[in-house]
Amino acid sequence: MKIYIYGLLLLSFLASEVFAQRPGGRGGNGANRPGGTVKGIVLDALSGNPLEYAEIILVSKRDSTQVTGTITGSDGTFLVTPVRPGRYKGEVFFLGYEPYYFDDLRINRQNRIADLGEIRLSASAIASDAVDVEGRRSPVSYQIDKKVISVDENQTAISGSAVDVLENVPSVTVDIDGNVSMRGSSNFRVLIDGRPTILDANDALQQIPATSIENIELITNPSAKYDPEGTAGIINIVMRKNRVATRGGLINLNAGLNDKYGADLLYEWKSNKVSTTFGGNFSRRFSPADEFERNITSTNQITSTVLSEGESARGRVGYGFRGAIAYEPTPTRYFALNVRAGDRGGEFESETDYTETTDPGEALDYRSISNTDRSGLYYSVSVDAEQRFPGKDHKLSASVQFAERDGDEETLNELRDINGVATEGQRSTEFGPGNRLTARLDYELPVGGTNKFQTGYQFNRNAAIDNTELYELNTATGIYEIQPDFTNLTDYERSIHAGYAIFGGEWNKFGYQAGIRGEYTDRVILFGQTGDTPFAVDRTDFFPSFHTSYQFTGGQQMMASYSRRIERPRGWWLEPFITYTDAFNVRSGNPDLLPEYIDSYELGFQTFFGKNVFSAETYYRVGENRVERVRSVFAENITLRRPENVGTDYSLGSELMLNMDLTQKWNLNLLGNLYNYRIEGVLLEEAFERESFNWNMRFNNSLRVNRDLQIQANVGYNSDTVSSQGRREGFINTSLAVKHSFLEQRLSATLQIRNLLGTEKFEQISSGPGFSTFRTSDREHPAVMLNLRYNLNNYRPKREDRSRSNDGEVEL
Repeated sequence: MKIYIYGLLLLSFLASEVFAQRPGGRGGNGANRPGGTVKGIVLDALSGNPLEYAEIILVSKRDSTQVTGTITGSDGTFLVTPVRPGRYKGEVFFLGYEPYYFDDLRINRQNRIADLGEIRLSASAIASDAVDVEGRRSPVSYQIDKKVISVDENQTAISGSAVDVLENVPSVTVDIDGNVSMRGSSNFRVLIDGRPTILDANDALQQIPATSIENIELITNPSAKYDPEGTAGIINIVMRKNRVATRGGLINLNAGLNDKYGADLLYEWKSNKVSTTFGGNFSRRFSPADEFERNITSTNQITSTVLSEGESARGRVGYGFRGAIAYEPTPTRYFALNVRAGDRGGEFESETDYTETTDPGEALDYRSISNTDRSGLYYSVSVDAEQRFPGKDHKLSASVQFAERDGDEETLNELRDINGVATEGQRSTEFGPGNRLTARLDYELPVGGTNKFQTGYQFNRNAAIDNTELYELNTATGIYEIQPDFTNLTDYERSIHAGYAIFGGEWNKFGYQAGIRGEYTDRVILFGQTGDTPFAVDRTDFFPSFHTSYQFTGGQQMMASYSRRIERPRGWWLEPFITYTDAFNVRSGNPDLLPEYIDSYELGFQTFFGKNVFSAETYYRVGENRVERVRSVFAENITLRRPENVGTDYSLGSELMLNMDLTQKWNLNLLGNLYNYRIEGVLLEEAFERESFNWNMRFNNSLRVNRDLQIQANVGYNSDTVSSQGRREGFINTSLAVKHSFLEQRLSATLQIRNLLGTEKFEQISSGPGFSTFRTSDREHPAVMLNLRYNLNNYRPKREDRSRSNDGEVEL
């Protein structure tokens, strides 16, 4: 498999070289010849803010071939040079905005510099009787330091959560239980509008409805400015906001088969200095599955085989509210208050038939009834302020956020004989509050033209108290009795002080940025059952980062980056006591866990041909102190899961994206991630090494039948992959969506069908000293949802109403 990986990387490099040698685009006109210059600046029509990464294409009027092009920088400016003498027409466009066309641009000896001045783009969603705009974005767009996923272009996920959107992203895989991994790692950080969340990463992603999300940003190599927590990188959820109307909003309703329904609302009001936003959502989503498991354990010369088969239903129930008010008294000052609150819940129910065979011994048949219920209120409050000084990119910003959550989890498991009489039962509970305080101060200073210096300080404090209890069924009385030996209290507190410095800029077409971040960690954990002996950490870490880019003529870009990140053990991973999850499984933490570190290297290339985009990204990642939940035999028929530092893992691969319009109405998006994965180390006192060639592909088709009718069909494949103790088999996912708009596109209905062909089947094999396990799970198929969306006040102004009144507000 290594040969295929190396061949793929070579192919990506050769492709980048071929495209880089075509500075003239399709026409191939010699961009290295002397000529003129075309320049300008691209701005948002309403706010006046610069638009970064807007695309500029220059076309020859003589033969209508594309000659060259470029993209705008962070300040919205662009410079196309050299341009041969001649007559040109062209287009300026940006995802989600109306394109701007210019028809007669001349370059000659008397006019060597053509200045297009300010080009103001308006949102492409505008609908009026006179204009029919069919703007369409790529589902995934690549920027220098991140990938941006447009949620509106993922119709097959419109009724789901952020997790459903991420299923169609090359860097991400989602397992049968909805757990997200980035490039094979579940260690990533989730931000909401750039701020940390009090919820666990997967809880946060499952909680947010797709209809309330504007974009999802994947940052695999963040700069030193970002918190380095999460070895795989950062997933930033950008919530939907009304960018153009003074008042407007959205209402979404959805319902589906097998206990699925929900709703969410967004409303916003704006004036020239104040804007307010309010949103709320409720969601209930359950997914049934057929389960089978074979578990063999050997201990004390006794071999036990347990076969289980049954049905399960896994789901999430929750609601949330968010509100924000922003005040901009002058063009140089900005203040904002953001509030989020809600309740998140997770439920798992199963009814399983077991056959237990012991050698030597007899076979026993019984039924297991299991229920797990997780819930908890949460809220967060943040205050932001910004002061801008004279000069470009010269500003001081500050932010403070406080978040708190309650946790309440209960798991009940009963074994019943063929007569329905309970023969064994456990009830486990865990509850306790947690809170987080974050504060940051950031300063940006322009230095010598295009250079910029950034520095800042960040503080992060986490605290939590967890109470765990175990109750066992007294079969004589039918009462669950508390077990004092399994009752524990954990008091967790961690503070991190961080400072960073970044210097970057541009030199001709070469961009660069280098940074360093230093962090001091102070952590103390007290465990009630260990005599309140503290487990303390007093450590300093350094995290460098480096980003560079080169822009070729014609819009092609080459990008390279490096970053070092960390994954600190979660609180419950450190708890050293035993907790029963059901009759056959227990879990324990490990207070000796070391943090996981990763060094990540990336090299990427992106090119445009017309409105089509091709990108190739090669990456190499080395992870130290890899943490996995390791299984071992705990007792007869019972296995233990415990997090361990198992060794070092390596990933070498490439991600490819091709987005193109096959016709005016048919868009194709092909995404791929291919990598070689290897892990080696010592597990349960034995050396091991495992390796697999992993790949996943996404093939997304979008067909716009007419102005009001769209069809989208997606097919994806996730290959086999290995872990320290086993292997997960590959699977195919298929989905279909049909969207129809009504009432001048104010109302839309989307029928969504997921797992269309029933191919999303989870199979996993794991083994170790004294045990082997085989598990399968068949997901619900097909999963059908219907989503209705209504735009309040059309959520945008009409073209003829865009004039401004004397007080600066848009008249409606």
